Amino acid sequence: MIPFLNLQQINAQYTDELKQVASEVIDSGWYLLGERVKAFEQKLSGFIGVKHVVACANGLDALRLIMRAYIEMGIMHEGDEVIVPANTYIASILAITDNRLKPVLVEPDINTYNLDISLIEQHITERTKAIMVVHLYGQTCWSQELETIAKKHNLKIIEDNAQAIGAYYIPSCHAEPVEAPRHTDLPRHSELVSESPHSEASTQSFSNYKRTGSLGNAAGFSFYPGKNLGALGDSGAVATNDDELASVVRALANYGSSKKYINDYKGLNSRMDELQAAFLTVKLKYIDDENKRRREIAQYYCENIQNLQITLPNSQFLIPNSMSNVWHLFVIRHPQRDKLQQYLMAHGIQTLIHYPIPPHKQKAYKEWNNLSLPITEQIHNEVLSLPISPVMTEEEVLQVVEKVNEWKD
Repeated sequence: MIPFLNLQQINAQYTDELKQVASEVIDSGWYLLGERVKAFEQKLSGFIGVKHVVACANGLDALRLIMRAYIEMGIMHEGDEVIVPANTYIASILAITDNRLKPVLVEPDINTYNLDISLIEQHITERTKAIMVVHLYGQTCWSQELETIAKKHNLKIIEDNAQAIGAYYIPSCHAEPVEAPRHTDLPRHSELVSESPHSEASTQSFSNYKRTGSLGNAAGFSFYPGKNLGALGDSGAVATNDDELASVVRALANYGSSKKYINDYKGLNSRMDELQAAFLTVKLKYIDDENKRRREIAQYYCENIQNLQITLPNSQFLIPNSMSNVWHLFVIRHPQRDKLQQYLMAHGIQTLIHYPIPPHKQKAYKEWNNLSLPITEQIHNEVLSLPISPVMTEEEVLQVVEKVNEWKD
């Protein structure tokens, strides 16, 4: 069986370091709001390129806290509208409705699966206060047009960066730099653990570009175990360059308190613990290397899956090692997706569907069930995620390609 994602094997690469920091945290006797969390926040802010990172309990809370902070700051009010892609994971939308704000669902681009920026302006009203972009599947969703629209209408841009940590935004007017020449043979799997944190040598040429999470006014991160940077439990973070926003978010996540027993807001309890912060600090050192391996596998898939019935990711993003995509998921499409999934499982290949039911067809949002969003619905009916991870072997990748190519509807 080729697993969709072998978390045990991913974390086994760093077993000694993870056990060491776990032991240090246990022996310290300090498990919340300590030095490990502060250190991770500093490391992550440097990695992303922002002034502030506020660690929290999970990715949904990160987005909830951003919205709530804008309300406390008087920038948003109950009933205000937030534009959001219709095909996102439901957490993006839950964060909006949980704050009594109104999600405005906008169709995605069928080629990229990201928010169709050309459709945004027609959905803007006098109640619109923000645009939430989702860097879905690990691919950057950004453009100069988006920035222009936000500035023109005085809108905040909130990034849901749960799936794209480490990706860059490369302006379309620039030729995107690459790390290696094009290849058709999958490179041999190499040891990812190195002495150079954040792969500084490989990312120096991208120093003029900004990473996702630093592009908008604020960004929410998820460190759910299956993410490219995954904790060994739930964790999340908010990133921003806004001093006031960071301060309010930090207080809100700690019972609304910036000083013990003094509560400025009706807050919540959403804190990252010291143990998860220690684990994430270890794994952050290797995220660029792991993302590079994902790009190598994605490139091989795209060059060698020749089944004409299969819709592959948009070819314009298939520059080898393109830094605008970290390939959290490798998503193909087929009208008979369920049959294809059954076929692959019968041949020992585990796949997943991200996501089978769009938010507007969920019972939780039954008031939207009669909406017609044909592009979103087509995507949710056809997508299938193939295995992709930094610990996949060459043999596993070759087997996936072979079986997908042999599929006949």
